[in-house]
Amino acid sequence: MLKGLVGLVTGGASGLGRATAEMIVKQGGRVVICDLPSSTGQGTAKELGENAAFAPVNVTSKEDVQNALQTTMDKFGRLDVAVNCAGIATAARVYNFKKDQPFDLKLFQQTIEVNLIGTFNVIRLAAGMIGKNSADANGQKGVIINTASIAAFDGQIGQAAYAASKAGVVGMTLPIARDLAKQGIRVVTIAPGLFRTPMMEQLPEPAIKQLEASVPFPSRLGNPNEYALLVQSIIQNPMINGETIRLDGSLRMQP
Repeated sequence: MLKGLVGLVTGGASGLGRATAEMIVKQGGRVVICDLPSSTGQGTAKELGENAAFAPVNVTSKEDVQNALQTTMDKFGRLDVAVNCAGIATAARVYNFKKDQPFDLKLFQQTIEVNLIGTFNVIRLAAGMIGKNSADANGQKGVIINTASIAAFDGQIGQAAYAASKAGVVGMTLPIARDLAKQGIRVVTIAPGLFRTPMMEQLPEPAIKQLEASVPFPSRLGNPNEYALLVQSIIQNPMINGETIRLDGSLRMQP
């Protein structure tokens, strides 16, 4: 049980983020759902009831994240866990020889800005609020959980920008965990494989079946609630720190 815990989840209106927000409330906690103003975040918060609130957030904005943290303080009085699920997926070859066009540099920059810099923006601001908590029996004040991808380790053709952004999240996990250790704040990253998210469900069913067959076991897409279950385990296990955990059914992506 996470009774009394207060969490903030970016990308919380759908997919992995929504499943995480639902899990926190179901386990007795409270949550602030952060997502774009155009998202269904407000409706999601209403569905979850009085223990959930919505804050419109673009994770690359200092002001948006600060406002979300203020909402968290005003509504629930503290912050124990920040979960970074916000992100975008982009795909393009470094150079399209058929069209004689290089990868759009703005697209590369946007991917890094949202997935890597946006994650760091939330970490740096949330840490200040979590650090004000009183330590528990383990000396812990809170946990920050990030979302990378197995593309950070075996990115496919066309995933240069996406893989680079997620590899950056993996790469900063241990240094930030060390940085925040004396404050009693743990930092952990999850690297999901193929999950049934709204982005994935835009694919035609035959394509989804083909992807499922590529996963050794279980041979299917992951369910968002399985991601949320790992978030719960990380929150409850004080020894998990400074680590990136693959959650992929032993999938190793091919070129």
